[in-house]
Amino acid sequence: MLRTRGYKYELCVNNKERTLLTKCAGISRFTWNWGLASRKQRYRTQTGTARYTDAIKQHKELNRLKNTDFPWMYEVSKCVPQEALRDLDRGYQNFFTNHQQRKKNRTIRYVGLPRFKKKGKCKDSFRLTGVVRLFPAVKQVQLPRLGKLRLKETPNLPVSARILSATISRTADRWSVALTVKEEQPDRKPNGGPLVALDKGLSVFAALSSGIPIARPNFLLRQARKQCRLSKAHSRKENGSNNKRKSALRLAQFYRRITNQRHNFLHQTSTYLAKNHSVIVTEDLYVKGLMQNKKLSKYWADLSHGLFQRFLAYKAPFYGSTLIEIDRWFPSSKLCSNCLYYQQDLTLADRVFHCPLCGLVLDRDQNAACNVANYYVIYRFRLFPVAESSAETLNACGEVVKPASEQARVDESGRTAPRTVCNNCS
Repeated sequence: MLRTRGYKYELCVNNKERTLLTKCAGISRFTWNWGLASRKQRYRTQTGTARYTDAIKQHKELNRLKNTDFPWMYEVSKCVPQEALRDLDRGYQNFFTNHQQRKKNRTIRYVGLPRFKKKGKCKDSFRLTGVVRLFPAVKQVQLPRLGKLRLKETPNLPVSARILSATISRTADRWSVALTVKEEQPDRKPNGGPLVALDKGLSVFAALSSGIPIARPNFLLRQARKQCRLSKAHSRKENGSNNKRKSALRLAQFYRRITNQRHNFLHQTSTYLAKNHSVIVTEDLYVKGLMQNKKLSKYWADLSHGLFQRFLAYKAPFYGSTLIEIDRWFPSSKLCSNCLYYQQDLTLADRVFHCPLCGLVLDRDQNAACNVANYYVIYRFRLFPVAESSAETLNACGEVVKPASEQARVDESGRTAPRTVCNNCS
């Protein structure tokens, strides 16, 4: 089975190579802004189908203007402006596709139109296609029109990998290259590990159903004083001065170090869970809604639960495990994991769950993790034996079986009741 994968390596460049990379990033940014302005002007002045264009037509138009208006574009590879226009066209396609989808379902996240890029405010990056070669023996990569650039580590691409493109980007003062390859991936067998359920939170990064919580790292919060000192020093510098640029670089280096620490933690945690468990059950956390709380938004941002979920999504099938996301409205914190008693008056201040029916006393996050595991083991296979993905499946009475997320009941007061409770709690 062919699989598309990315490999990222840091470049070791000198001043001449760094200047050339900066020039390529600037031309890519200029082409994006030129193409966006051209599309906006065409939409205002033309009518009918002439109001729209694509990347191929814009690239031909740009080639006609290179000799007269933009002769300095010949200093870099033709792939730099070409790929920028393709990215712009993909941004417009995503906008139109999202617009059609939101007509049917308003809960889908809104995707806006592409916006202009400003120097110093956007990330410097560009993409190259064509002949891209690696030389592992000397730690070098050969890129079109850029020649051979040194790498800080030995590339370890498999033999069956075929390089599709190379994306060069800058973070603070360091340049890196990301290679998109297509390689042969053998079918993974289930790893045979136990089932594990996760309850993501703030007091701990995640509570596992096995009883071992994952502690909260707090990478940015531990260095809040240094962040405040660097930000205050940067704001006091005169705009446009060399000291302003130096302070901006120091601040960018600080954030790059925090980002690397956070990514390292997320990669190690997600890899451990995917390697040692056959089934990983997580809740569909509404991160965007949690970030709207001004008092807790910086804590949620520091944990990066959304990025952690994306890491699990692509690592789980790679290591032979299955990732299951349960309904985000499932009341995992208010249900008793022992008798399924529903405690309506539970608040965020209650960190220990006390069940008045069976007497269970358990940590709130640990109890929620057990309920997430029960949702997959009990609710899915015992209470809802018909597959939820088959909307046409009929039950014994001839009615369509709806997914568990739609089988909510409403009590006499008009509030939504839990989907499943035991006979003692009803």
